[in-house]
Amino acid sequence: MKIAFHGAAQTVTGSKHLISLVNGKKILLDCGMFQGMGPQTNQLNNEWGFEPASVDYLILSHAHIDHCGLIPKLVKDGYEGKIYATPATKDLASILMEDSAGIQESDVKFENKRRALQGLPYVQALYNTEDALMAADQFVTVEYDHWFTLEPGIEFCFTEAGHIIGSTAVHVRITENGKTRQITFSGDVGRYRDIILKSPAVFQQSDFILLESTYGNSLHDEHNPTVDTLLEWVEKTCLRKKGKLIIPAFSVGRTQEILYALNQLELEKRLPDLEYYVDSPLSLKATEIIKSYPQYFNARIQQVLETDKNPFDFKGLKFIRSVEESKMLNYNKNPCVIISASGMAEAGRVKHHISNNIENSRNSILMTGYCEPNSLGGRLMRKPREVNIFGQPHEVNAEIGEMRSMSAHGDYEDLQQFLACQDPKQVKKLFLVHGEFEVQQDFKARLIRKGFLDVQIPERHEEVVLG
Repeated sequence: MKIAFHGAAQTVTGSKHLISLVNGKKILLDCGMFQGMGPQTNQLNNEWGFEPASVDYLILSHAHIDHCGLIPKLVKDGYEGKIYATPATKDLASILMEDSAGIQESDVKFENKRRALQGLPYVQALYNTEDALMAADQFVTVEYDHWFTLEPGIEFCFTEAGHIIGSTAVHVRITENGKTRQITFSGDVGRYRDIILKSPAVFQQSDFILLESTYGNSLHDEHNPTVDTLLEWVEKTCLRKKGKLIIPAFSVGRTQEILYALNQLELEKRLPDLEYYVDSPLSLKATEIIKSYPQYFNARIQQVLETDKNPFDFKGLKFIRSVEESKMLNYNKNPCVIISASGMAEAGRVKHHISNNIENSRNSILMTGYCEPNSLGGRLMRKPREVNIFGQPHEVNAEIGEMRSMSAHGDYEDLQQFLACQDPKQVKKLFLVHGEFEVQQDFKARLIRKGFLDVQIPERHEEVVLG
């Protein structure tokens, strides 16, 4: 048995890990899109490192684009098997893949207009809406904590990962030559004190573990609660400076967490009387899906639901649907809060809002999660004097802020707690994935001190024999 790491290897996006069995069967864990990797992003998304048609099974940990975003291309390029996911992941991945296709089609149309004027060859989208819809038809849903048999000798189980609604750690149990071994893929590990979701679950002893390491060398800010920090930014930007607070936020997970925090401020009678815009049709769809799975919420939210039937709604909230409505926000001179995708500010409507507001010192841009260093969000977090957006230079006069406490990824204490149910000496190999190399090196040293004997940081396309 072998495993090859075709994405999220010494980088955070593009999650793809391929298990190959002695009998020729292949199991793909995740099929994510590379994001925010600069000029090489498109090339990375076009290089599989394996033949899609040769894959027998695809198991999806959760619905973020860096984990599911290349599924339509996989299907387009020849994958004919089923895609296994929790029900919530299926629902969310379906709308995310379709939205991704729409963005690509729009971007390619714009790019090819420019290329036509310059006499350059046309470019193609990775996939289109039809490909996304076809991929959605291949999903099969599997509930948490249920061992599902793919075929004799291959079974898997999902356990709660606490990252977004429907997110899982994936445990694959494989029997070869009379010997059974378990491979655990963490997916993305959430927080043990998340305000909405259940904590990551314990799991049976594994022989091999693939562990995400996004924040493997840092701790989140637990001393300043998300609600209070968010209120400080709203008051400083909108009340004192009379400006706009732009919040890039992933449509799934982060947007709902922000809405819940603002709802909490209203319940506590501390929410400033302003207009709060969610400028993302995808976020509206995702919010409706997330509300339909209250059984995945933690005990605290279950109690809130007894008195507040919609914990993601509050006075002043408006969802923006059309492009025309989105553009009109540029002419709105009143102080307001704009929450818009994408979370890395690399694409979508938020990129236009940043472009239109970044030169005004009254405004603020508040990052709420991890950003690839080369993405627009990553560049803004380094607080430059000038930044290029849509090929045009912009002075950075708006205040740039960051709320680390809102990350949906666990820090190194959360990741260590995730592993606490394991006997380190029984783990034959532990692979660090989904992290930047320097961070992974620090985390590797920490895990070795915890007693894990063989911790590896694989390179992209590296294949390892699992003995």
